[in-house]
Amino acid sequence: MISEPRNRFLPMSRNIDRLLEIMARLRDPERGCPWDLEQTFRTIAPHTIEEAYEVADAIEQGDMPALKDELGDLLFQVVFYAQMARERGTFDFDAIAGAICDKMIRRHPHVFGDVTVDSADAMVVRWEDQKAAERDAKAEAEGRQASVLDGVTGGLPALTRALELQKRAARVGFDWTDVADILDKIEEEIGELRHELAEANKGRMQDELGDLLFAVVNLARRLDIDPETALRGTNAKFERRFRRIETLLSEAGRRPEDAGLDDMEALWQQAKREEKP
Repeated sequence: MISEPRNRFLPMSRNIDRLLEIMARLRDPERGCPWDLEQTFRTIAPHTIEEAYEVADAIEQGDMPALKDELGDLLFQVVFYAQMARERGTFDFDAIAGAICDKMIRRHPHVFGDVTVDSADAMVVRWEDQKAAERDAKAEAEGRQASVLDGVTGGLPALTRALELQKRAARVGFDWTDVADILDKIEEEIGELRHELAEANKGRMQDELGDLLFAVVNLARRLDIDPETALRGTNAKFERRFRRIETLLSEAGRRPEDAGLDDMEALWQQAKREEKP
């Protein structure tokens, strides 16, 4: 038996039960909310993705009150799915919780069993081995050949999915051995993109641009940098500096659409200088 940790908060089951009751009321055919009653698994999925990104943003901002709220929104998504599945008679919230409990115990034999793991790196290897074994068992049960790429969901953002595909391939040796090789590949892809730009072939341009992005993700993986995190940081930097350009123009009685590129580039460089310690 695994005991619950003691803390200063109310018993979790109290508010979980309350949340489940609220969700059931929202989906009540007679007294529920018209919007909630119209929703399906497919229509709720985009909201779930949005909520997950809002959780990530709150973490990025270091905003703990916002993180608490966003995690609540994300939990509500799970409860929403559970209620719709319960109405179909397929599963419910307790089954979801039970399944993840079983999975965590199964994947942590060094905590809940007698297996010894000496380091976090060793734990990652064991975790991936366990997941691979589960994928192989699923493929066998379905009567098909297992692939090392099984389980890399198509719903991931493209950069993240590229990273996961590359990690899986690298586990079986399909990987560059040197960062210089990846940089050479990036330069090769840039050359191919330049060629398609000259040919004005939109379809080939898209294909080569995808190859270039995939190669850049590979570089990020080799440098142990998450590409989504890196790009979010650059997005935030761009937004911060561009807003500063708007402020500087406004102080001069001007608008961005009335300023030339040279003027805005000069203000961009000023914004960069202002950020330096």
